[in-house]
Amino acid sequence: MTTQTLDIFQVIADPSRRQMMQLLSKDSMTINALAENFDMSRPAVSKHIKIMYNAGFISIKDIGRERHCTLKKDGFNELQDFINYFDKFWITKLKKLETILNNRSK
Repeated sequence: MTTQTLDIFQVIADPSRRQMMQLLSKDSMTINALAENFDMSRPAVSKHIKIMYNAGFISIKDIGRERHCTLKKDGFNELQDFINYFDKFWITKLKKLETILNNRSK
């Protein structure tokens, strides 16, 4: 069985996964504890967990019989790199505009 890997934007596009990430930002949680916050089956929650795990947004640690999910920085790094690229793009464009406007007002 091949594991489906989604683009980072596909991963965060799903509102349930975003909500799971927000819950995990407060503390690590078991998959069962996460599932209690959603009106979906445990297998559906597990599918979302697997997608976030494969994309590097969470880690999973087996403690006894339970699987604990914790946020990881890896998936967010790729998002941040994308945002940083366009931050630089827009800053450059705005500086050029500022230069043009300053030269016109002289």
